Amino acid sequence: MTTVTVSPPVARGHDFGQPVIDTDIHCVVPSVQALFPYLSAHWREYITNSAFKGPTDTPYPNGAPTSALAGTRPPEGGPPGSSLALIREQVLDAWNVEVGILNCSYAVDGITAPDTAAAMASAANDWLIEEWLAKEPRLRATMLVPTRVPEMAAAEIDRVGSHPGIVQVMLPVVAQALYGQRRWWPLFAAIERNNLVASFQFGGASGFPMSASGWPSHYIEEYVDMAAVFHSQLLSLVSEGTLDKFPTLRISMIESGWSWLPAFFWRFDKVWKGLRRETPWVRMLPSEYIKERMRFSLQPLDLPRDPVIVQQIFEQLDSDSLLMFSTDYPHWHFDTPEEALPVGLTEAQRSKILSENARAFYGL
Repeated sequence: MTTVTVSPPVARGHDFGQPVIDTDIHCVVPSVQALFPYLSAHWREYITNSAFKGPTDTPYPNGAPTSALAGTRPPEGGPPGSSLALIREQVLDAWNVEVGILNCSYAVDGITAPDTAAAMASAANDWLIEEWLAKEPRLRATMLVPTRVPEMAAAEIDRVGSHPGIVQVMLPVVAQALYGQRRWWPLFAAIERNNLVASFQFGGASGFPMSASGWPSHYIEEYVDMAAVFHSQLLSLVSEGTLDKFPTLRISMIESGWSWLPAFFWRFDKVWKGLRRETPWVRMLPSEYIKERMRFSLQPLDLPRDPVIVQQIFEQLDSDSLLMFSTDYPHWHFDTPEEALPVGLTEAQRSKILSENARAFYGL
């Protein structure tokens, strides 16, 4: 058996000559006890007596090379992404971040008891506001919701969605049903009326296989095939009429990849032209909905190191507004600053990706 040695990454900070907006910084609840100040006496007693540890499912298993950069575990203990001091040092200061959007890795969607999920989501949101947003003005946050009951999710959005530091709602891409279906409309109505972004993010603890043909045998299968789940959600959101029902709804796709988009556009547009009578509410090319209403985080960067091919992909996307810079901290996608961006970008493309696309999309 061949042993693969993975070298620790080098320092990643880099001055791009301008401030950047980082749309994917992961923070982690260090333990369920960290949420006790934000839980009622009932839930503190329940957790203490039942030994409930909080949601522990994660799409980033310990030991996987992509799960965490070396040096991101806090010296005082706790998982990578649980230290504000380290995020300041290793992301905000290192990358000259003007605004960083926190995506909290806390799988409340894996809690099957609706009231427990709602309580943990509310506590995590209050923890984000008090322990992160109140202490670091450069940060914004993605709020958590109990997705298994859309009406409860809508109530939580209305509770904290008006906070100026909350910019979007986390929706794990692996869900109990396709998000375009009407069961989810109360959730999207709440997102729209609070002027937030619906943020579809890598992973999910729905209890269902993430593959259309059942459970994969290996992590590599799940990791690579997650892009197919994003494909399915994009198809559903456009075809079911969600984007027509909610005309100001904005959607971010985080860690979805994006180099697959040109082929996806071609197939979806072609088939829609032949089958459009099935979905008369879809009034323009599917690709146009996606270009107008959706944005994609830059990492993971699934591209060749050939600038000619990279520019061909950009030409095929036919949009310079789709991509938003992300480090995906503390996950490991690149070793050097030069690898943080696609090769061969024009100055205009570079500036839009580093900050302007996210600034316009989120209204920052």
